Amino acid sequence: MRTRLQAFIDDRRDEMASLTARLVSCDTENPPGRGYEGCLDLVAEALESLGFASTIDPVPGGSDDSEHPRFWLRSALGEGARTVYFHGHIDVVPADDRSQFTPEVTPDTIFGRGSTDMKGGLVSMIYAMAALREAGVELDGKIALSVVPDEETGGALGSRALSEKGLLLDPEDEPVAMLTAEPTGGVVWHASRGAITGRVQLKGRNSHVGLQYRGVNAFEDSLAVTDALRKLKAEVEQRRTSYPIPEAARRSILMMGGETSGGRNFNVVPESFSFTVDRRINPEEDFDEEKARLVEAVRASGGSASVTFDIFQEARSCGMSTDAPAARALSAAIQDVRSDPAVFELCPGILEIRFYAEKGVPAMAYGPGLLSVAHGPKEFIKRRDMEDVAAVYALAAANMLSS
Repeated sequence: MRTRLQAFIDDRRDEMASLTARLVSCDTENPPGRGYEGCLDLVAEALESLGFASTIDPVPGGSDDSEHPRFWLRSALGEGARTVYFHGHIDVVPADDRSQFTPEVTPDTIFGRGSTDMKGGLVSMIYAMAALREAGVELDGKIALSVVPDEETGGALGSRALSEKGLLLDPEDEPVAMLTAEPTGGVVWHASRGAITGRVQLKGRNSHVGLQYRGVNAFEDSLAVTDALRKLKAEVEQRRTSYPIPEAARRSILMMGGETSGGRNFNVVPESFSFTVDRRINPEEDFDEEKARLVEAVRASGGSASVTFDIFQEARSCGMSTDAPAARALSAAIQDVRSDPAVFELCPGILEIRFYAEKGVPAMAYGPGLLSVAHGPKEFIKRRDMEDVAAVYALAAANMLSS
């Protein structure tokens, strides 16, 4: 089976590169979240050329933004209740330069925004489905492909909205596993951290520096807040996860100041000051407890300025056993295609596997490309990596859906 699947994929390597380049050329920057429907139209055309029907629908609540409406795509291979979910996102982070939307294809590499995160991985999934069909592999169930928007901004108008409306999983399905095509650099991410991300905003009162006693200095009052957060940071960053991950990345995380703003001029008391806080929670930690402690650290701090904490991203951590049947099936496929044993790790960030894990679905990320170049000015993906991963997807799904 592996030989037949690989032969199909090898014969279509130029098609895969061409489709990846066409998708990269679509500006689907998020924020603001533009170009989704047009890019999904290209995905639908590619699926149709390979013999697959698909549907493109608005995301519930996603059309409230009339300028940048949200859409998602569904397709499938096979029939039956038992289901392996292939999951990908179509949005990309903002480009460093507009030239990143003019892809460059060489004999071994594709350059451009979204090539590795994750339009190349999405193409690998599409051609895995096509290879299974061409090879005549009988599946005891189906592969359900979902392509969603808004992953790069937490999924509120993507997977979260779809999950809350009962659309991400069909209620008639018997879930077997979920795979998403994040650039994992050759490892399998079978777990991910949680996240609580928010903006601390302090409001004071401005005044001329010579009359500063009439003002309320929002920046100076912020120091009490950052002191409380630094105390919490010192505590939580002593905790280390037991999940496999490079040693330097084991610590739980609290980061301040990713974004800061405030003040109008050097000689005016700043009436406002804000900064972001990003708390990344290891799977062993209790999400609700850590959220409560974070909120308390912000709001219990003294000062005359008013303090608000606007949380704009929440994600619960998740993880699955490497001994689960789905993990063993993926591991066997990786060994078969790449002749190396699978390595399982905790993702250092957050993943959309959480939306499936919270429904009890064994969920993992494994995809072509390197996390270290994703979001960067020289983003690229290796064509051979895309092709090998397509074969892994096909074999893993066949293993998972064997009768």
